[in-house]
Amino acid sequence: MADEEHIRYCMLYEFQLGRKASEAAKNICSALGQDAVSARKCQRWFEKFREGNFLLDDKSGRGRVSNFDQEALQALLVQNPQITQQELATTLNCSQKTISNQLCALGKVQQFGKWVPHELTDNNRNQRVTICSSLLSRQNPLPFLEQIVTGDEEWVLYVNLKRRPQWLDKNEAPQPTPKPDLHAKNVMLCVWWNFKGILHYELLPSNQTITSAVYSAQLERLAQALREKEPALINQKGVILHHHNARPHTARITAEKLRQLEWEVLPQPAYSPDIAPSDYHLFRSLQNFLLGKKFNNEECLKNALTEFFASKSQEFYNRGIKMLPERWA
Repeated sequence: MADEEHIRYCMLYEFQLGRKASEAAKNICSALGQDAVSARKCQRWFEKFREGNFLLDDKSGRGRVSNFDQEALQALLVQNPQITQQELATTLNCSQKTISNQLCALGKVQQFGKWVPHELTDNNRNQRVTICSSLLSRQNPLPFLEQIVTGDEEWVLYVNLKRRPQWLDKNEAPQPTPKPDLHAKNVMLCVWWNFKGILHYELLPSNQTITSAVYSAQLERLAQALREKEPALINQKGVILHHHNARPHTARITAEKLRQLEWEVLPQPAYSPDIAPSDYHLFRSLQNFLLGKKFNNEECLKNALTEFFASKSQEFYNRGIKMLPERWA
């Protein structure tokens, strides 16, 4: 029977002729003996050859290619995290299988980035860093999170479809699920809350949009709710209002109303829902609650909202506010 090294040269020869591993194993066994090499062993060596490793010593039979430049791979991933395996293989002059193995060895996985409403400019990023740094610096010596009243708006649908998986036979096609109507009936929820819970919410009439005048009137109703629920905040500690930078929130009429109320406004970077408690905490939970629910009228919808807000513990609201510093960091 031929020695192992000779068999490996035979496998390399068969590979270079373009034959399949199973065909190569059959040819080698015909020439050197029935048990010279198994098809499985031949497949393993062919895989190594396809990766560009033609070393025939026994140590090279398994494992990664010894001369692969992992540092170059890492540099390419840092330079462009969206680069494809085929592009990496072309750049590094190796097979896609080699790239796949190396990425696995490095613990790399592919994930989609989250959709964001707006691509941040350099100015947006610099503003965000400045604001978050200043808020962190302020929070450390003198905590102010319990003075924050945060508010936001969210569209709520009357019909909230939920796509559910279906149990089917192996070759059975699933029943189609209709997409939600782009112009489905909805209503705008305006809500304000703090670390203890909901302070005030209202549904905007369908014929009304949020202008600075409308928003100023809402702030007055919020102030009345605070006088009833948080008198110490109004009379002693002081309200720190957190809202996003929509035009009605920053208009002259609104600014004058906030001066009358003597409320401080917490800076909020543009296009940063990930550091807005309603976006990253309250509305996410609300959407899960609404999935699959249908409402015949506004009263039914409002009752459901009241039920949802009441079902959440104070710890839920407290957690939403107290997460801010780690998101500023």
